[in-house]
Amino acid sequence: MDKIRIALADDHQLFRNGLKILLGSYADFDVRAEVSNGNELLRALENAPCDIVLMDISMPEMDGVEATGKLTRQMPDIRVIALSMYGEEEYYYRMVDAGAKGFILKDSDISEVRDAIVAVYKGGNYFSQKLLYHVIKRIKNREQEVKSSSLSKREREILLKICEGLSNHEIADALFISKRTVDKHRANLLAKTGSKNTASLILYAIKNRLIEI
Repeated sequence: MDKIRIALADDHQLFRNGLKILLGSYADFDVRAEVSNGNELLRALENAPCDIVLMDISMPEMDGVEATGKLTRQMPDIRVIALSMYGEEEYYYRMVDAGAKGFILKDSDISEVRDAIVAVYKGGNYFSQKLLYHVIKRIKNREQEVKSSSLSKREREILLKICEGLSNHEIADALFISKRTVDKHRANLLAKTGSKNTASLILYAIKNRLIEI
């Protein structure tokens, strides 16, 4: 297996240094760049191509939201995992819209960071369970307009499977339907919910209380 090339974008050098040391303990990881803001990141990636960026949300000069959006447009093969702290829930939807594929808390165990990197590298999404708990707790504390009534029973079933992290092939096998049917339902889900990607669908399901964390 080729090494997964990683870039770290965070304005706290001590945090970056610690994370770099921990990631360096894995033989299949290669930390190729570490920067303190989005501008530095975009310049660094021109000379040191990477597969995964661990992106802080709050950074000077260019924050994680803007950097993720530019990266998604300019280098779409690079996948972004947001580094988050409690209290930054307001940024999650903006990061998803910008193209982030995963979210992990800064105080996560290194084993969870590894799981997130591998999952996103393989084309999936990753959401810290602790982070999702805080998102849904925040949502439950305010009035929400549930817009899930337009989804069919089958679409809801598929949405729940998506939230479980299953691929279209795996969903097809679990529900005893063809992958083409799953592809069609997923496209309908994106259109009906106004979601841009799988991460957006997961947040939609949380917001509309279709799943419990």
